[in-house]
Amino acid sequence: MINNIWIGLAIGNSRYHWAWFLNTQLKSSWDTIYLDRDADLGADYLNLLPVDLRLEIDRQQIDISKVPIYLISVVPSQAVIWLQLPQVKQITLADIPLFNLYPTLGIDRALAILGAGEIYGYPVLVVDGGTALSITGVDGDRNLVGGAIIPGLRLQFNSLSTGTAALPPVKLTKQLPPRWSNNTQDAIASGVLYTVCSGIASFIDDWERLYPNSLTIFTGGDGELLAGYLRSNLSLSMGSRIRFDRELLFHGLRGVIG
Repeated sequence: MINNIWIGLAIGNSRYHWAWFLNTQLKSSWDTIYLDRDADLGADYLNLLPVDLRLEIDRQQIDISKVPIYLISVVPSQAVIWLQLPQVKQITLADIPLFNLYPTLGIDRALAILGAGEIYGYPVLVVDGGTALSITGVDGDRNLVGGAIIPGLRLQFNSLSTGTAALPPVKLTKQLPPRWSNNTQDAIASGVLYTVCSGIASFIDDWERLYPNSLTIFTGGDGELLAGYLRSNLSLSMGSRIRFDRELLFHGLRGVIG
């Protein structure tokens, strides 16, 4: 078998998310900061690639400019930078093998539910704890059912510290704070986290009434934290149907590329 290397680049709201594949096997993933909008790429993006990928490129004696890059972007100004490279192909909703997708659905949400369905089965619910926190469901016939979007955890915390004169910044921790907190930082954390978790739990509860055998898959930068918070506060039966998978979007990309 030819060892075909290809790269996935997902441009999120705050950074680049990358993965590289050998044929259909996802080998590794990593994140990098945005490039400047006036960046002149050439082959300089080699410096953004991890050691294991560089070694494989060297081993196969591949011209880096021939390695395909499949681009997913929710930030058009950043996508323009990468579309300068001839080996870059941008993935759009038209490429996603799901039904009932509406025109303004984020490509990241579409790929995440595709990846979840392909790995864990349909129907499935996806909670993406990124800069924006989204909840998205797809049914057993691969139809988008719908979902919801709210500000992500860090946006909610930052809005209080930047939008008020006295409230401090708050850091996320692995454990939920006391619900009835007696200091300002814990009170902010309690307000945001318990409210968000209660809202997500309500969506999961309603989804499981519609699709009793469905799993709920968390993903995104804060997805693992959210999954842990929910598991500790849901009933045992609901909590056991929660999974965390950091690579859902790239699983979906693999389903598109084949």
